[in-house]
Amino acid sequence: MKAAILVLADPQSGSDESNARVFNALASAYDFKQRGSDVKILFQGAGTRWPSVLANKEHPSHDLYEQVKDKVDGVSCGCADAFGVSDEAEACGLELKTDLAVPGTSGLASVGNLVEDGYSVLSF
Repeated sequence: MKAAILVLADPQSGSDESNARVFNALASAYDFKQRGSDVKILFQGAGTRWPSVLANKEHPSHDLYEQVKDKVDGVSCGCADAFGVSDEAEACGLELKTDLAVPGTSGLASVGNLVEDGYSVLSF
């Protein structure tokens, strides 16, 4: 089984929903990882703000993030640019994904490539 988990929720909303979405995304990745499945986590849209938030040891989902950080495939570059977090993503050691050339952007992570490669895509 191959699963790609897209994190789109915005941590700046500070809502329970946003925190629940990222927690469930990470928990799903953990589940797939424990099963030995091929799993990737991608941060896109406002979700590109999450890596630096999750790196904070005080965040409730920090420990879970640490368990699946090796499954983070990257951060959508154009989205990170738009939300002003490209430097933060790189500081977290994450790749800025540019495999989909979209006019007016520096490139985005391609969902189409994931589907073509046989991944089931889950978004949170």
